[in-house]
Amino acid sequence: MTRPEDDADKAKRLGKPIARFMARWRSAIRKRPWLNVLYRALITVLGALIVVIGLILVPLPGPGWLIVFIGLTVLGSEYHWARRILGWLRRALARFWERWNAWRARRASRRSGHEPVSQENTPARGDGRAVAAIDVEREVSEPLSAGEAAPRRGEDPERLAG
Repeated sequence: MTRPEDDADKAKRLGKPIARFMARWRSAIRKRPWLNVLYRALITVLGALIVVIGLILVPLPGPGWLIVFIGLTVLGSEYHWARRILGWLRRALARFWERWNAWRARRASRRSGHEPVSQENTPARGDGRAVAAIDVEREVSEPLSAGEAAPRRGEDPERLAG
């Protein structure tokens, strides 16, 4: 798996020629005020249309959020507020993927039996306390007797017996 820093560097290198072309293109358009107004209006309508279509497609199976990102990218070519929203969404998506990959790695290691579930392996909450891991595979094999408390998720049934 590649590191995110490597991907970011590669994207910057690939984006430089495109950025130079766009800068020349925009400077040619800015020389004619009527063309600049027309260009901004077209970009606004096109970007807003793409975002709206993407938001309509979000609940359906398919690339709804990807289309929203594309629409924000189109709007971000002309509007600073769209670039800020897009940057925030990219950071949120990066955090999500990082958590998702960590969760999958923990899940795979628990299933393979290589790593026991402990406080070090559980994700931390925002206040610094650890979140209790839920051991779904463990079940209580003996029925409870009268007056005995049932263990909660993640609790050790042996601890309640003693």
